[in-house]
Amino acid sequence: MMDKKELLKKLKETNLLSLAFIGDSVHTLFVREYVLNTSQGKMQNYHTLSAKYCKAETQAKTLEKIKPILTEEEHEIIRRARNAKPKHQAKNASHASYTEATSFEALIGFLYLSENEKRLNEILQLSVED
Repeated sequence: MMDKKELLKKLKETNLLSLAFIGDSVHTLFVREYVLNTSQGKMQNYHTLSAKYCKAETQAKTLEKIKPILTEEEHEIIRRARNAKPKHQAKNASHASYTEATSFEALIGFLYLSENEKRLNEILQLSVED
């Protein structure tokens, strides 16, 4: 079993798009649980509300909102993810929004895989606040 220092070193060497892949899933699950717990309605409404928080533009805005509170390590993850070259582009987002959203998802993936639950939950909660 890896100690925390080894785990962080390994994660920092991981392909940032892989972290974004995991981060997308973690963020989506958090948002869906949040929507189910905070609203009453039909399944279609749940999907619409969830999509509002999970779309690239909203994730990009969230990243901009949280930048002042990020650590140096978190800024480094974002910077590296921004420089990663995804093989596809989102259908309904600008290139800039998509890049920022990917960076946000990479940060979520990094926090999740590094088992930093307190910080992960703090960032996730900020992602659903208006």
